[in-house]
Amino acid sequence: MNKPRIIISGGGTGGHIFPAISIANSIREINPDAEILFVGAIGKMEMEKVPAAGYRIVGLPVAGLQRKLSLKNLSLPFKVVGSICKARRIIREFKPDVAVGVGGFASAPLLWSAERMGIPCLIQEQNSYAGLTNKIVSKRAKRICTAYEGMERFFPADRIILTGNPIRGEIRRYGEQDKAEGYNLYGLDPKKKTIFIVGGSLGCGTLNRTMRRWVEERGESAGYQIIWQCGKFYKEGVDEFMKGRCVGNLFYTDFIKRMDLAYAVADVVVSRAGAGTISELCVAGKASIFVPSPNVAEDHQTHNAMALVGKDAALLVKDSEAVDKLIDEMESLLNDDARIASFEENIMKLGRKDASSVIAREVLKLVKE
Repeated sequence: MNKPRIIISGGGTGGHIFPAISIANSIREINPDAEILFVGAIGKMEMEKVPAAGYRIVGLPVAGLQRKLSLKNLSLPFKVVGSICKARRIIREFKPDVAVGVGGFASAPLLWSAERMGIPCLIQEQNSYAGLTNKIVSKRAKRICTAYEGMERFFPADRIILTGNPIRGEIRRYGEQDKAEGYNLYGLDPKKKTIFIVGGSLGCGTLNRTMRRWVEERGESAGYQIIWQCGKFYKEGVDEFMKGRCVGNLFYTDFIKRMDLAYAVADVVVSRAGAGTISELCVAGKASIFVPSPNVAEDHQTHNAMALVGKDAALLVKDSEAVDKLIDEMESLLNDDARIASFEENIMKLGRKDASSVIAREVLKLVKE
């Protein structure tokens, strides 16, 4: 196992990309000689983020199925066939010992091809409700790493390993020094409580509409402060909305580069319920309100959030009710120190800091086998 050769496939969103990079980093920590190649989807954010992390990536022309009627779906079969052909070429040229899939449509052609070419595969399922790609490729996968219990309803029980989700290395339980650095970075008042609104790398329309209402109805009169990550897709519109508005207790931006410091200063976090975000909040130990996206396969974000709500570790507000109810809900939680403490204690019990290294060891075991 001097120079194991490993392909990692998947992507489309930060929720798939950052865990994949975490796994790669852990593989390199265990075996610095490992050769790692990423395979993603042409035009998606992994084509930028993976090279920035120091890894080589090859893109496939694959695309996801549009959930609404769209002419784009007519070209989907041709893209799938083209992606499978290219995936087979990549495998023949790179000669991997193991293929790893982290979910998303970009991983399907690569894993499907690898399994049929005799390459052992490991898949990582982030959500409490398994995605279609992973359900299909799991039939031949050697290892299935999951973040939630009870995944036997989707996968063969004898190949499941409960590992948790890989998260960024800087995510942890934070102390006073981290908070002081965060207050300074975001220009916040250490004497005020803080809410962190995070809508993902592209942003969340529902959370942004809620925040516009907050600015109009609360703004400077609120006795607390907010970090608002609006997403790059919405940034131009938010800039236009904020013109002429001076709200001193609000810091807004399209992208949070120091997520660790935003978590550090947050008394309450309001977020979508993507698996990666939930895993980070569990390790950081943050009192959270989830607004699950209704626009995801099998409504898996609601399943993710309910796994925590059922253990009294978080709150859930429906997307359709958020604009009307979320502001009151987050203020109510912010003013309830006992409930915040209870949520922090309960959510930390679900955190798994070492998930990426556990998965990396399983990958390298497959190389030996």
